[in-house]
Amino acid sequence: MEFKVNNLGDPSKFWKYFEEISKIPRCSGNEGQVRSYIEERARSFHYKTKIDKTGNLLVSYNANRDTLKKKKKKIIFQAHLDMVCEKNKDISHDFSTDPLSLKVIKKEGEEWLTAEGTTLGADNGVGIAYCLTIMNYLENKKLEFNNIIIDFLFTVEEEVGLTGAFNIKQDFIEGDFLINLDSEDDNKFTIGCAGGINTTGTLKLVFRKVNEFSKELVPIKLSIKGLIGGHSGVDINKGRANAIKIISKILWKINNKYGIYLSSLNGGNLSNAIPREAEAIFYCMEANKSAVLDFINHINSEIELGISEIEPDMKIMPKPLERSNKKIIFPKDVSDKMLHLLYAMPNGPISFHPKDPDLVYTSTNLASIKISDEQLEIITSQRSLHEISKTIIYEKIEALFKLADLNIKISHKGNYPSWEPNYDSRLLKIAKKSYKDLFHSESIVQIIHAGLETGILNKKLPEIEMISLGPNIQGGHSPDEKLQAKSVEKIWNFLYQLLKNLDTSN
Repeated sequence: MEFKVNNLGDPSKFWKYFEEISKIPRCSGNEGQVRSYIEERARSFHYKTKIDKTGNLLVSYNANRDTLKKKKKKIIFQAHLDMVCEKNKDISHDFSTDPLSLKVIKKEGEEWLTAEGTTLGADNGVGIAYCLTIMNYLENKKLEFNNIIIDFLFTVEEEVGLTGAFNIKQDFIEGDFLINLDSEDDNKFTIGCAGGINTTGTLKLVFRKVNEFSKELVPIKLSIKGLIGGHSGVDINKGRANAIKIISKILWKINNKYGIYLSSLNGGNLSNAIPREAEAIFYCMEANKSAVLDFINHINSEIELGISEIEPDMKIMPKPLERSNKKIIFPKDVSDKMLHLLYAMPNGPISFHPKDPDLVYTSTNLASIKISDEQLEIITSQRSLHEISKTIIYEKIEALFKLADLNIKISHKGNYPSWEPNYDSRLLKIAKKSYKDLFHSESIVQIIHAGLETGILNKKLPEIEMISLGPNIQGGHSPDEKLQAKSVEKIWNFLYQLLKNLDTSN
């Protein structure tokens, strides 16, 4: 179904803004155009704007003297400008220039917005669209309040290490309450999150030619496709397959039985996404080629037996290639050690919260493996609700890299803190009351196993009470990402109720 703004309900301005920002490139590190777009809109609504050295944008209420004389509560709505730029391998799309191709699909009788073969950018495009809609309504007197001032904070590079939030200075913003618009369940308020860190191993490679080992070696390409993928935090306990772990298991078993030489191995893309695809080229003895292909089919049955219900579209595809005298990247001892390392590398939940068996406490994700410029890079990400547990798991990953005996260079990046929940927050109490008044049911208060900018902002600005919320989004960080239309209106109505209650609260 073609996407049309007026087809998806209220507020129509939200859908108008969401469609417009979907035409603007905004991968992490390339937020300049969308920031300029927001600045232009904000100034047309008579708001002030300022940008810090990192590129974060603050849109603030242009208060007159009478307003300044009266003590008013300041509300900050916060969203990030960047999106995860993932696409299916068979889709031709340039995220630096091409607009997203939006479409509406039906799921269980409900309308959902998605994009053709790419991520939708609802994370965090919904936050941007809500902010612009609020600005518009305030300017046109569709929203009016007596005792609150509303500012808007837009951060950069959230998806690649929370860079914008990390670099915000304390004097850049001030306020009483901050509402982060980066959550994905319309009946839940997030008040705490896990901390995380990326652990990367890099290895210098030595290129060798096939004929240096044997003239009887033939190449086979192995591809893993069709996996669901998803967010390496909130989806890590859903049993979804990791393409790198699957291909590593197959290659290890083939190598253990027949002996192979790795020529290439690539999989995954982002540290905060579960890898959906992986691809390898390896060489085996020509006399073993048929047996190797049969053996792969045997291993496929073993893998599918465990995860076929969760991953119904998984494809494990071996394909013999034409013989060539191209270079082999891995000498045999390097190939063997690398496969041992990848097969043994932990992935998924490590432990669950002792008081909530559904809440992941600590996890690790084998996020990507790439070869370029005579260097192999393995990126893993660790998360935990507890700083000591986070340290322990990344130290274990570091120990595994060292045990491989490959002189792997180890680095840690993107270390961010957990967000300790405040169950006595005044903002939380007003939010819960607003939800119950409007929907006549109780909201769910949650801590999530993912990193949020509020974790960092809370450390920098402890005097500001914070909460995170948003409409229903599924398949985040993957081309299956989709946004429920009716949920957008639900959250819009809630935000209006919340602002009214904040306006009248003591």
